Amino acid sequence: MGRRLGRPIRVGVVGASPGRGWGTAAHLPALLNLEEYAVTAVATTRPDTARRTAAEFGIPHAFAGAGELAAHPEVDVVAVVVKAPDHGEAVRAALASGKHVVCEWPLGVDVDEAEKLAAAAADAGVVHAVVLQGVHSPAAGFVADLLSEGRIGRLESITLVAAGDSLGGARIAPELAWSTDPAAGTNLLTVMAGHFLAVVEGIAGPFTEVTATLGYRRPRVEVIGTGETVPNAVPDHVAVHGPLEGGAIGAVIVHGGDAASPDGFHLKISGSEGTLTAAPARPGVYPHWADWTVAYATSAGVHGGPFTVGAHADGDTRPDGGTRSAHGGISNGDGGGGSGRGSGAGGGQAAGSVPRGVPAGPAVNVAAFYRRIAPALAEGRPAHPSFHTAVRLHRLLAAIENAARTGVRQIIAP
Repeated sequence: MGRRLGRPIRVGVVGASPGRGWGTAAHLPALLNLEEYAVTAVATTRPDTARRTAAEFGIPHAFAGAGELAAHPEVDVVAVVVKAPDHGEAVRAALASGKHVVCEWPLGVDVDEAEKLAAAAADAGVVHAVVLQGVHSPAAGFVADLLSEGRIGRLESITLVAAGDSLGGARIAPELAWSTDPAAGTNLLTVMAGHFLAVVEGIAGPFTEVTATLGYRRPRVEVIGTGETVPNAVPDHVAVHGPLEGGAIGAVIVHGGDAASPDGFHLKISGSEGTLTAAPARPGVYPHWADWTVAYATSAGVHGGPFTVGAHADGDTRPDGGTRSAHGGISNGDGGGGSGRGSGAGGGQAAGSVPRGVPAGPAVNVAAFYRRIAPALAEGRPAHPSFHTAVRLHRLLAAIENAARTGVRQIIAP
């Protein structure tokens, strides 16, 4: 199902309660500032909250439930931004109405549900995409370009150490207390490590096997501000190690915490002729949210950077004398990006670029994701990352759990 030439893609957002939540913090600020899209409907669990969100953001239609929203004729695409345990119901409502569907990560609460949703979406013949915004992060794309250009020689290893606060700590916010149950599918491994692994694999290639350790050191956690504790059966530390396709070694370490925001991350990539490092350009962000500060050095004494790279980053000089667009993407002086991440969007702007109207913070890379998949939605062709991408990542997480539980190296199926 494509759209008419020149008409914005009409989106209905399921899960955008007023004043809180990921829908109003990231998805609506992103979509409302992209010319490719028009937000035509919103749904929450209650009519009054849906109407409040619709009034606040100037959205024409408000519904109490995904089914009514998906069935409305002015909705082309359903964006599912509810809690992970509710993803399945909302996705199936979109598929039942024959609508394209975009779902937040994780796709399902486990690999089994993700596989069923991916199969159902394929059978429905609609465009489906999962919000792994780090896959098309302009910063990650910049690093991938440098590697593909051989700036540090042959890739030998990539290591990411990152904070996962506010998950995995000794305390948890009341609105997240439900996530201490593994059945909820929302924890340090599934959400944080899932996003971070997608970034690493997007830069360096997929893991082919893994060994892993998961920390379970907090059988109960305190619910902040209540004085109460709740049972906790989800990990507080994730350590993953293994070879990548192509022979390099990958390692990802995610530590939990109870701060309101993370204290950052450090990415180090070693090559046969040098090293590259990346860190957040500002504090309090995750790798898949952030503008990055990137630098590299070679054994021959060549230094590049530091460069600040992101969908909102100002233009800066590239190692080859080219510049990055003031609104993201990467150019080599002729407007083309080596990885292709900075080209191919509608509206004459780079696919990874984001208008200045999108507020700084988590909405920026969500906007870059929506801009990247807009041509696929408009033309009715496969998007990336798709539900099939999500299934592969769910299988990787399941392999990590098995490796940690058994102590046996796990082979990752292609």
